[in-house]
Amino acid sequence: MTQVTPRRIVVLAGGLSPERDVSLRSGRRLADSLRQAQHQVDVLDVDAGLVTTLQRDRPDCVIPLLHGSAGEDGALRDVLEALHLPYVGSDPAACRRAFDKPIASSLVGRAGMAVPKSVALPHSTFRELGAAAVLDAVLDLVQLPVIVKPSRGGSSLGVSVVREGSALPAAMVAAFAYGDTAVIESFIVGTEVAVSVVDTDTGPLALPVVEIVPDGGVYDYLARYTAGATEFFVPARLSPVGLAACAEAAVSAHQTLGLRDWSRTDLIIDEAGTVWFLEVNVAPGMTETSTYPQAVTAAGLNLGLLAGDLVERALQRV
Repeated sequence: MTQVTPRRIVVLAGGLSPERDVSLRSGRRLADSLRQAQHQVDVLDVDAGLVTTLQRDRPDCVIPLLHGSAGEDGALRDVLEALHLPYVGSDPAACRRAFDKPIASSLVGRAGMAVPKSVALPHSTFRELGAAAVLDAVLDLVQLPVIVKPSRGGSSLGVSVVREGSALPAAMVAAFAYGDTAVIESFIVGTEVAVSVVDTDTGPLALPVVEIVPDGGVYDYLARYTAGATEFFVPARLSPVGLAACAEAAVSAHQTLGLRDWSRTDLIIDEAGTVWFLEVNVAPGMTETSTYPQAVTAAGLNLGLLAGDLVERALQRV
């Protein structure tokens, strides 16, 4: 990937989601990488003045790096398309498919990938049918241990591992704090990995598989964004067959959900070698502890040049 022409690029970061700080850190790092590749870059927050700013001083391209619903549910992309501004990343429909975890799991499962058994419970159902009765029925179907998480969102906010039934109500409350629907999902034991994908002229390319080993055993918010709290291995300590299976799964998820430009898929590979799909992210984190930049470096690529190449792809779409 080589730099073509210096471009005026706006990176969107921040917003009002609980992942605001992570988004700001991602935006600053990507902006620095693009500037080193000789692009002119502004980092803009999402506020009431954003549309006016973009209309008044139109950039060549926009890169949304907002995490959470503000940047990953497709609405922001709808606005950018209404403004006729080229942008890097998946289109609105693909964002909506990927952002809703039950929908994404259903689609990739239908395509043949292994997905953990799960139940999605809206808060209204949880409340109206009686919490105790509902949870007893769910645990008959999705047996302990389970992981409980919001159906929409990222950075492991509101996520809990539940090993005893008595801890499930509190885990549900924690998940509902970040959304109206909670997912109760079978907890898969194995090696947790993240696989970054980038679109190229010859199709989606899986970057080196990143193995994730959090000190506390759970890859939660602190483990994700606290330097030294998680150990990463790139490439992952898997067999060549295992590495290939993870790469194939990430590319399959990218294609099945109709994603574009870049994505990151979270997987677990168990002792039997089965690769389990957990979720996919359309706006990969770019912080100093995020897995996407680590995979880019391990592939011998430059983040600024890679992002610049995706800008050129976005400009060709208009």
